[in-house]
Amino acid sequence: MTYWTFREQLSRQDKLRRSIYEALRDELDEYLVQYCLVESYQNFLDEHIPYPFVEKRELKPRARIPDLEYECHNRFLVIFVEDFIPGGYKKYIRFFDENKVTKENLLRSATLRFSKKYYRNIKLFESPHFSDFLKGLLPVDYALLIQRDPAVRARNRYNLSHFHVRIDWPIADAAEDLARDLRYISKDLYENGESYAEEIQKKFFEYYGLPSTSGGRRTAAMVAAQFLRRISCISTVYVGSSESRALYRISERGVSKYILMKLTDDDIQNIAQTQKLKIGTFKKNYLTAEEDNDGIVIFQATYDLTSHARFPEDGKLRELNSEYFWMTVINQSILPKPGSWDRRPLPYSIIYT
Repeated sequence: MTYWTFREQLSRQDKLRRSIYEALRDELDEYLVQYCLVESYQNFLDEHIPYPFVEKRELKPRARIPDLEYECHNRFLVIFVEDFIPGGYKKYIRFFDENKVTKENLLRSATLRFSKKYYRNIKLFESPHFSDFLKGLLPVDYALLIQRDPAVRARNRYNLSHFHVRIDWPIADAAEDLARDLRYISKDLYENGESYAEEIQKKFFEYYGLPSTSGGRRTAAMVAAQFLRRISCISTVYVGSSESRALYRISERGVSKYILMKLTDDDIQNIAQTQKLKIGTFKKNYLTAEEDNDGIVIFQATYDLTSHARFPEDGKLRELNSEYFWMTVINQSILPKPGSWDRRPLPYSIIYT
């Protein structure tokens, strides 16, 4: 069962909107990979601190992540909606006039610093200075909301509409909503007892590729992603974590995790040979930095749901077995560095080797 509409089921008008949204999402992917990973790496260099690279085991489903916050690592939460969130949902995703992106509201926030002078259209995705404006707002607590501007119906215009957006839907309610959809409960989270309810909440974290000990931003991200299923359009939630040293992307396509990975010179030689690339070409287009004889690349792991995390084929109520995995790795790639135009991701299976 899907909560969103496939492209072939859309009107021509909505197909155009979907195309624009996906093109802008590609740009946002690059902005946030650059800010979360590449610029964080530079932060560590500037402080003369070794970068804490993610270990392979941390990329496996159900992986435990070291309980340590790295101050030099950039963190943020961004919600990007294909349409716009109806006003009736403000009780749970709190976007109001006082946290709308206006010059007056931004001036009240003493933590914000902008490299560009504020003007009204800078918050529009089509603005040439949008990425600089977005970067200035990313450090703000809670979430940023980017959505379609409902005031301009004749155009599919997207803008950063609100900042400091809190997600106020309880985790228990979100887990109950998911468990009911997957037919692990009929109505209430606690209908089979407290221990069963606790297991469901743990599996809720696993469904979104997160450990059950995840911090505030990551927890808010998965709760927001679950709540946004109520809107009949696609949406994407990005969360940068200083604990996991990763960028998570939750969308209708599932969960992806982006990290920085160190490659030895032998690794680079083997990859270039396998992909029929010259060493110079690989280094120019895929290395974001070099340390001694090692190269630093952006690695993406993409996950999909197992049958235990999907609506059952017979539609019948079923019993939860916490031993069953709800998520599996389906793709592993080295990405071109941000700004690369004509290079594709390179397959690189490393998690289980």
